[in-house]
Amino acid sequence: MEETTEERKKRFRQMSQNALSLDIAFIGVANGLFPAIQEANSLKAEDLSSRTGMDRDYLVRWLDAAYAFGYLEESSPGCFHLSPDGEAMCPDMPDTLMPVAVGAVLSAHMAERAAGCMRTGERPGEVVLGERKSILPWFGSMIEANFAPLFSGQILPKLSIFGEVDARSGRVVDLGCGNGWYLLSLAKRFPCLKGVGLDGFGENIRQASEKSKREGFGDRIRFVEGDIRHYPLEEPVDVFVMNRALHHVWSDRETVFSFFRKHLSSQGAVVIWEPAWPESREDLRDPVRRPLAFQGLSEHVQGNRLLSPREIVEAFSEIGFSSTILSFANGNESVVVARPGK
Repeated sequence: MEETTEERKKRFRQMSQNALSLDIAFIGVANGLFPAIQEANSLKAEDLSSRTGMDRDYLVRWLDAAYAFGYLEESSPGCFHLSPDGEAMCPDMPDTLMPVAVGAVLSAHMAERAAGCMRTGERPGEVVLGERKSILPWFGSMIEANFAPLFSGQILPKLSIFGEVDARSGRVVDLGCGNGWYLLSLAKRFPCLKGVGLDGFGENIRQASEKSKREGFGDRIRFVEGDIRHYPLEEPVDVFVMNRALHHVWSDRETVFSFFRKHLSSQGAVVIWEPAWPESREDLRDPVRRPLAFQGLSEHVQGNRLLSPREIVEAFSEIGFSSTILSFANGNESVVVARPGK
């Protein structure tokens, strides 16, 4: 039966409420409110202000809103504890929902930028990711929470190259390393592997370096701020990895792929993980692929575009590398493993 006008209005109002709920959750994530309440078990606005340094009057209104949207329960008048949904927003919880809240607010920011840039054709670049100071510190953690389980559970077991490198105490260079989670995951699994992570955002390098030191990998893993296309290398690299970063430098792919060819060891490999842009537009209608369509618009604002696995394989073929495509997450994610020689 065809949807009535009133039914459509109701559906869209519910969508709007869902967005508001994630806005409220983001405020709690960005300002450390959920963990503070969790640690104390139950807090009033005054106590939450003392623990977090946030303004009391703002906290009163946030507590009202978080209670209204089901993130908090009232223990006693004006005193709140976390509901199960509130606990799920704590960034350190297993299977945290933090990235959903961060992603929702980031998407709203990118939508606003796309709306304005569409009028002029401007593509301001990746600087737009840093325009919202409350979002940038959470970007790396959002990516990690979204993708680290997929990496450790499904992708890494399919990649024999890292075991090969570990056996000869080889070196991995992570180009566009973000907050360092990918490289540090490798360090935990492979005790002889050494690595360097490179990223253009200083905040990412700061977080990655702190994590490496805290987890005891400072002697094997280091992180450097710089341009991933022009990083000086004095010895051959056993594995280059790029985690959802190649599309950021695709416009300069000749430089990037020449860099691979010049610096990769003869027994090495390049491991590229990218969102898999479908060959057919019709595939974007699939609910599991709809987020790719929005990401495609967001990437355009940043001066990038998403890539199909076929394009990546063809680029490697042009420099004489053979490639294998691995598909994950219902085809939404692809990993291309390329080695010298066809």
